[in-house]
Amino acid sequence: MKKGRWIAALTAMVFLAAGCSGQGNAEGTTPMAGEESAGETELDVVLDWYPNAVHAFLYIAQEKGYFEEEGLKVNVLYPVNGNDAVALTAAGKADIGFYYQEDTIITKTNEDVPVKSIGTVVQGPISIFAALEETGIQTPADFKGKTIGYSSTEFGKKAIETAVKNVGLSLDDIELIDVGFDLTSSMTTGNVDATYGCFVNHEVPALEEKGFTVHYFSPTEYGVPNYYSLILVAGEKNLEEKEDAYTGFLRACQKGFQDMKESPEEALKILMDNQSVDNFPLSEYVETRSFEVLLPLMEQEGSPFLTQDKQVWQNNIDWLKQAGITEKALTPDDFVVNLLAE
Repeated sequence: MKKGRWIAALTAMVFLAAGCSGQGNAEGTTPMAGEESAGETELDVVLDWYPNAVHAFLYIAQEKGYFEEEGLKVNVLYPVNGNDAVALTAAGKADIGFYYQEDTIITKTNEDVPVKSIGTVVQGPISIFAALEETGIQTPADFKGKTIGYSSTEFGKKAIETAVKNVGLSLDDIELIDVGFDLTSSMTTGNVDATYGCFVNHEVPALEEKGFTVHYFSPTEYGVPNYYSLILVAGEKNLEEKEDAYTGFLRACQKGFQDMKESPEEALKILMDNQSVDNFPLSEYVETRSFEVLLPLMEQEGSPFLTQDKQVWQNNIDWLKQAGITEKALTPDDFVVNLLAE
């Protein structure tokens, strides 16, 4: 089995750790997964990035004692690199990680990483095709003869290929440029005409705050199956040993999300109080707009917050296999455990 990517990530074992108060980096050694205070089960949760609107429910649950009511002490950790959430949970060095559905399918299928999804945080795509108004780009049909930037991923490249094929073009009709993480600056400097990979809840309002008008559209409008943007993953061994703690964690998160829906102004204040000012300072304008975008995607009709539909998993398993990104097709049961339904 090819396990190089996630095992390599384990070499970065120094975390920028945010304590339960959310006030910057924790001093000293962060408690390892599994250590417990008297009467409490301790869970280490690795974010996908520094605190922002999508994590507000987590900080609300901390602030209001919902984790404590479940007998839990939750430590929120910042990742050192993009694979920490899956690598550290798989190795039992953390309990829960915020990660991405498509990357989970790819990593577990191709590298046999022992993790499962325990809940869906964002039930639809937030990665978008984006272009500044001045380019005149409004659909993939306008990509012909243009330069399109993307962020170094097989999934991103395939999403672009799928979208242009959907409108009768091919990759030969465009120029692809790997811009890494410089998605917005590559557009504002004119290095590319459009990008795939900006988040509709972050980069779009951030550009708007700077005075830019952005046209954008979702890959699911042009042939890419609907997918979950963000999920919660857990290592299979820890999941077996602490299932009750994980279930309690999810119940507390549901309460936090309910408060986030009912009082977004209070949720925004709690988030701002827990931001990482030194690493990723937040804009109230951007995070307010992010709440507006995210709330309808975090819970949809017939699909409460944190629930996951196995058909969505199946559709993406099939699509990634057909695209040649995964080497074989597993089943949704290989990826999903529905603790809240048990």
